Amino acid sequence: MKGKIVPDVMQERGGVPVLMCDPAGPPVATMQDVLDLIAAAFAGAGVVAVPASRLDARFFSLGTRFAGEVMQKFVNYRLRLAIVGDISGHLAAGSALRALVHESNQADQVWFLPDLESLDARLRTAAIS
Repeated sequence: MKGKIVPDVMQERGGVPVLMCDPAGPPVATMQDVLDLIAAAFAGAGVVAVPASRLDARFFSLGTRFAGEVMQKFVNYRLRLAIVGDISGHLAAGSALRALVHESNQADQVWFLPDLESLDARLRTAAIS
């Protein structure tokens, strides 16, 4: 189904409304793509869950500053960002990304999670605290 736009959907997960971005959806490669996700989240989501596979490779190369810009946009709009999926290949490339992931996962705004079960567990924990 080449060329088909796959819609992202709103779901309640762990008691929190989450904009679930479809893995088959368009890549997140520009700040306009990020703003489009934020706009879609304003329909009631508190969290945007983006499959790691949808993020442009520049996101994982910290020298481009794309990750920082993306994360700052979500902070500015008071939305949580969950990057869901296997990023081990990117983590193996250098310690800076590992440090970013570690620090982000210690905080409450941006999370790097391996799967949806981890997202659900994190949301349940965040809702309690």
